[in-house]
Formats: sequence, C-alpha cells, structure tokens
Amino acid sequence: MVLSTETSERGLKTYGKHVFTGSVADSYLKKKGGADLTIFDDPSWVADSAKADIVAAAVLEWAVDHGATSFCHWFQPLASSGVRHGQSGQVYNMMLKFDPKTNEPIYNFDGDDLVRGETDGSSYPNGGLRATHTAGGYLAIDPASPIFLRDDTIYIPAIFVSYYGDALDEKTPLLRANDALSTQGTRLLKLLGLSDCPGLKANIGLEQEIFLVPRDQYYRRPDLQFTGRTVIGKLAPRDQEMCDHYMAPLSMASPALACMKDIQEAAWKMGIPLKTRHREVAPNQFEFAPLYGLNSVQIDQNLVVMQLIEEIAAKHGLAALLQEKPFDGINGSGKHNNWSISTLDDVPLFVPKALNAACDNKSAFPVVMAAVIAAIDEHGDLMRMSISSPGNDFRLGACEAPPAIITTYLGDDMTTYLDHFRKGMMEEYTPNKKTIDVGIAGIKPFQVPAEDRNRTSPFPYGGARFEFRAVGSAQNVSMVNTVLSIICAEKFAEFADRIDGGEDALDVAREALNNHWKVIFNGNGYDETNQQMLTDRGCWRIDSGVEAISTLTSEKNVKLFKSMNVLSEKELKARQDVLHDHYTGTVIMEAGSMIDMINQHVIPSVEAAGLKSDALTGAVKTLRAALEEIEEVETEYEKAKLARVLRLETMVDLRKQCDSVEEEVPAKFWTLATYKELLFLDSHSHC
Repeated sequence: MVLSTETSERGLKTYGKHVFTGSVADSYLKKKGGADLTIFDDPSWVADSAKADIVAAAVLEWAVDHGATSFCHWFQPLASSGVRHGQSGQVYNMMLKFDPKTNEPIYNFDGDDLVRGETDGSSYPNGGLRATHTAGGYLAIDPASPIFLRDDTIYIPAIFVSYYGDALDEKTPLLRANDALSTQGTRLLKLLGLSDCPGLKANIGLEQEIFLVPRDQYYRRPDLQFTGRTVIGKLAPRDQEMCDHYMAPLSMASPALACMKDIQEAAWKMGIPLKTRHREVAPNQFEFAPLYGLNSVQIDQNLVVMQLIEEIAAKHGLAALLQEKPFDGINGSGKHNNWSISTLDDVPLFVPKALNAACDNKSAFPVVMAAVIAAIDEHGDLMRMSISSPGNDFRLGACEAPPAIITTYLGDDMTTYLDHFRKGMMEEYTPNKKTIDVGIAGIKPFQVPAEDRNRTSPFPYGGARFEFRAVGSAQNVSMVNTVLSIICAEKFAEFADRIDGGEDALDVAREALNNHWKVIFNGNGYDETNQQMLTDRGCWRIDSGVEAISTLTSEKNVKLFKSMNVLSEKELKARQDVLHDHYTGTVIMEAGSMIDMINQHVIPSVEAAGLKSDALTGAVKTLRAALEEIEEVETEYEKAKLARVLRLETMVDLRKQCDSVEEEVPAKFWTLATYKELLFLDSHSHC
C-alpha cells in the first residue's frame, strides 16, 4: 500500500480510522456500559433497545471526535448504474436537538435513530411497488456492514423496503440469498461430514477498471457528460495496437498517478485496502483491486470507491469514466467478480484438500463442485441476466471480455479429475506443476501452475475461486452475487434433499456432472466455430441484454426465487420492469446526445469546412423518428426492444457517417474533443 503524504508508520495507523469496526469500535464501545466488540457477534443486538442505545452512544462519540455532526441511512436504489452519482440514496440529518428551556443545541443520537429510518419510496425506480399515494419506504441497518464516515456525516449501511416488505433496493435480495446459501450449504456439508459447520458465507474481490480523461476535454463531449460513453468519434492514429499501456509505469508527468494515490489514501482511512493499482490495456485505462471479503461488505465498499474515484478525479483535473465501453474500438472496462464460498470459520469450499480434510471425506469437494457446475448450466440465463448492464452491450465478446455464452473453464487438471470422478473413479486431486527453466545461470528454475489463464471464459475456475469476468464496470454487483448465491443454494438444497432421502452422495454428484458436463469448456471462447458448437450443445446463449433481463420472470426463475425466499413474483416483475426501463432510458439519453451533437457541433463543423450536411440532417430525422416510436409503445419490455434496435443498429450506422466526416473536417473547425485529445494523458499538450 502506497500513501501519498504520510510515512509508512503514520499511514498504517490511519487505516480504518473512518470506519466503525475493529479496534476503533472496540475503544468507543468500552466507554459505554462495559460493552465491547462482542456486542456485534449476535446481529439481534439491533432488536435490543438497550444494546442499540449503547452502540449509538459509542458511534455518536466517535463521530463527534472526527468532526461529524450528521448521519444518514445509506442504501442502494435500483437501476443506478451510469446515472446516479455514488449509486446510493441518503438523507442527511443532524445529530442534535435543542434544550427547550435554554434553546442550546445538544448532541442527540439514540438506538432508534441508528437501527431504522423512513423515507419516500415512490420517487425511486420501483416497478410499481410504490406510488405517490402509497409512498412509504423503510430503512433498516445492515449490521454486517460497518458504519463509515465522510466529511461531517456518518453513513449507516441499510436495506430499503416498502410498507409491505417488498425489496426496493439492490441489497435486500442479496442478503436473503446469502441466508439461503448458508442454510442449504450447511445442510449439505453436514451430510458430507462437517457436523459442526457454523454456516456459510460468500466472499468476493472486485477488480474495478476505469478510464481517466482530461476534464477540460470531457467538458467538450456532451455524450460523455450525459451518458458516460462516446456515441460518435473516430479512433486516433494510435490506440492500443502496441499494448504499450498495459502495466506500464504510472507517469508522474500526468495527474493520473497522484489521483490514484489520493483515491487509495481516502479508501485506506475508510478501511478499504485498495491493494493493487495499475494501468490497463487501453490508453488512459486503469484498475484498482482490493483485498477479498464478505460479498455484501465488498459491494458496499466498491460503491464507495466508485464515488471516491469520480470525486477525487475532478480535484486532479480529470474525469473518471466508469461506463463499460466509453470508447469504440478499444478495450472496455469490467469489474471482475472473484467469488468463492467458505464456512463462517473459513473452511474454503473450492480448495479440495482443505474441504475434504475438514469433512474427513475425500468426496466432499467433487460433490460440492458437481452442485456448482449443475447450477451454472441450469441457470446460465440468470447469470447472463445479472450482467445485462447497458454498457455490456458493446463490451462482451471481444477485447479480453468474454462472450455472452455461459460456460465455465476448469483447466485440464480439474476437468480430468472431475471426469474420472463422474466415471466412478475416486482419487485425490493433485494439480500438476510446470517447471520453467529460462536458461540463465543466475535465475534458478521455478514452478508455475500447469493451468493457463483463459480470459475468453465468462466464469473460469482459478483454484480456490471462480472469476465472473463478464461483469460490467459500472454495475452494482448485488444482483450478480444474489444470483450466484441463490443458484448454488438451490443445488445444495437439491443434493441435501436427495441424500437425506437415502440416495448416495456420490451417485447424486455423478448424475449431476453427467447431466451438466456440457457447460465445461476450456477452449477459445472467441472462436466463432466454438461459439456455434457451444450453442448447439445447449449452453445458455442470450446475445441481447434486453432478452436476458426478460428471463427474470420465466416460470423456472420465479419458482427458484420463491422457493429460496429471495424475491416474490411481484418483486421479480417489478425488478424486470425497472431494468428494462433503465436500459431504455439510457438509450434515450444517448440518442438525445447524438442529436444535439450532430445539430450543434457536427453539422456546423461540416458546413464551416465547406462540406455537405444533407445526410447528417437526415440522420437527425431518423433518430427523432426512432425515439417517437419508442414513446408510442406501452410496455417496458417492448420499449427496451425498440431501444436496443435504435442503439445497436440505427445509431451504429449513423455513427459511421459522423466519424467519416470527422476524418474530412480540418481540426480548426472540429469543435468536439477527439479521441486523440481524450485518450493520451502522458503525451497530450494540455496535461
């Protein structure tokens, strides 16, 4: 960890000072009624008014000591990616009241203030679950996610539900799915020999990719300002052909390095260790990666990091672009969701020796893997739905992003091991090691894993974890991880039911592997022949994000979500409508930006250069007609289907016209910032 202004000793001491957990929380709790961190061991403290008051008093003292005077319940409204700054909702309330006799202000914050809140639920995307005349939205603290502090405010992570308990946010279904995973996974592990299993948890690590561009040039791009991506713009003479940007030194000649260091430092104080920073493949593309942790907490922290990135970039004269595909023709940005499951006391389910030893059962690991593989194959539609962010339309299937065909890469060693298992053999998993001898006297031969990296797989196994590579950079990944938890919970439940019913665990696992073997694919996912082969094989392939979203309310998926008590049919329908509406709204903003840019910039530039603009005038008419057609249809699904055609067909064709004239118009007449001006911080004269 590199801090920008403090010595390493002082820097280590500042870690987590702005988050109420660990030693920070312990020191304040001990001042209040003899409590300490053990008060958090049982989450039911939130229902005990005496304990809640103790925690609130400790939080208040910590907050005041750090200059905070306000608090808020911090929650995650639906359909926020790409439009809502910070992707969160909150109302700031001062922690004080006035003495009625003296009119003097007094700090005031009690257990009731801490554990629950109320706000308007009708003005957030809700899919019809709330209306103006029934608008109540209710907030409850998430005790697993620590309270944090920014500026003069403490933020209390919370869920957001309606008067009837319907989920209005991203977090509620995630926590429900995590409970289902723990309950059903514990059942299965106990049947496999882990009799004292305390429960399960899902852990993730999120690799956040971004672009940083000069802010003065960003202001010359209405499309970037309003939509996060360039709807027109030709490639510069140089882009990423030489792979010269990837992991190159972060130059002190540009503001990017100082910006990234400040982001790391701000996150560090909030207990978010962004361990890794580096340049990514495309020009002006960068990445942060944190340490691994509980999925719900990591998602909260990722949203905070995304907000920090945007705000701190502005202080360095930069604009941060979090959208999946800001620029045509070069790599887009992902948020690789590294995912694993462990017991609450940290026995990893995807590490063969550790799990088998804990269960005293050499078949425990292949049984668990069989359940996961079956879940991927059976519910690939939901996995595809979960990554259907608008920006992924342009990202999936090229430039190191996997295609929209759901398979899993296991590598030759794991595939061979499971193949032998399904055919009746029982052996220990022993991954091969490869020795590399580079032929240099001073560098001794060294070992590397025998398995390679397959960056064309949407869900590769990496030893101890799977990596959901297809996730988009702008996403709140709660739905992604809700899906991973719930599909595994269902399969764990199915396996446990059958074993409880008298079937042999090995027979259940082998049957599952034989039925779902087709989802394992270790080859090149970009090869069109392979893509057709996988499609013919019956792997889930849904090229359209709009169509993937519509699978949320299929009979199979409604049954799944209801059986695991995660979302009702009503909640699923509402969520599906919200996602379709979010897609359509994104396209409407993009088309509107394209119309304005053609009218206010491209046509005047073309005419100033003495060129004809008739085709461009016709392009504007085409766009307006398409927008009118979208407005005329009634359902969110039909609107989204038309919006997808507008975005991926009509606008792509019209973009070619704009990019063609950009090549012809002299630079002195072109008023929009070009890719050359946006994408090369290290060499751009303005920086």
